[in-house]
Amino acid sequence: MKFKFNLKYFFLTLLIFLVEVLIATVLKDQFFIRAYLGDVIVVMLLYTLVKSFFITNDTKLILGIFAFSCMIEFAQFFNIADKLGFPEGSLMYIVVGNSFSWIDIICYGVGCLILYLLVIIKFNQKESSKSV
Repeated sequence: MKFKFNLKYFFLTLLIFLVEVLIATVLKDQFFIRAYLGDVIVVMLLYTLVKSFFITNDTKLILGIFAFSCMIEFAQFFNIADKLGFPEGSLMYIVVGNSFSWIDIICYGVGCLILYLLVIIKFNQKESSKSV
C-alpha cells in the first residue's frame, strides 16, 4: 500500500457520505433504504475513503473491508457500544451500532460484490483500450 492522494476518490467519498447522511436523516423512515441500502453503500464509502489516500490492490481492499464490516457487526452482538460507554443516540453509538444482524452481513457482502464487479469492469475497460 502506497500513499497517494486521489481527488476523484475523495470527492466520491464525500458524495457517498452525503448520501449516507441523507439516508440516516431524511430517509430514516424508509425501512428498506435505511435498513439495507445504507449497509450496501457503507462498504463503498469505506472503499472510496481508502482509495482517496492509498494505492492498493482492489481485491485485497474489498476483502479487508468485508472482514472489517463483519468484525464491527459481530462486535454489535456483544453490545460493544454500550460496553465502551457511548451514550445511546450519540454519534459514536450510531457509527458503531447496537444490534447484530445476519442480514447486515449479507448487505455488506452484496456491497463488496458490487464493488468487485465494478473493479473488474474498470480493469477490462482499461485492458481493451490498451489493445486498440
